[in-house]
Amino acid sequence: MTEATQRFFESLPARAPTVLRGLVAGTLQIDLGTDHQTEHWLVRMRPGEARVTRERGPADAIWYSSSALFARLVAGEAQALAAVLRNESTFSGDVVLFLAFRRFFPDPPGTRDPREVAREAVGRRS
Repeated sequence: MTEATQRFFESLPARAPTVLRGLVAGTLQIDLGTDHQTEHWLVRMRPGEARVTRERGPADAIWYSSSALFARLVAGEAQALAAVLRNESTFSGDVVLFLAFRRFFPDPPGTRDPREVAREAVGRRS
């Protein structure tokens, strides 16, 4: 596991109030594989709250990713949903938990909010 991955998981409780605004509630187990080892993270999510532990347990959903892919997600160099659709990672269970969790990942470098771009375009035309 990379230091960036460790910091990412440690940051979830503090970031949850702004990221988990919807009616999401449940437990997501994240399994990160490297060679023949798997690290487990259990993320319990509720509106405005996330609790993270390093254990396996009963979960409403399980997401498996390689440690290398997860490091790219944490750096904003990959997209979680695209990785699942390309079968680079696997997911089973309550998809709402996965969709909520992916909002913790940063946007790719250089990405801008389309609303901001539109405001700038309107400002230049005035």
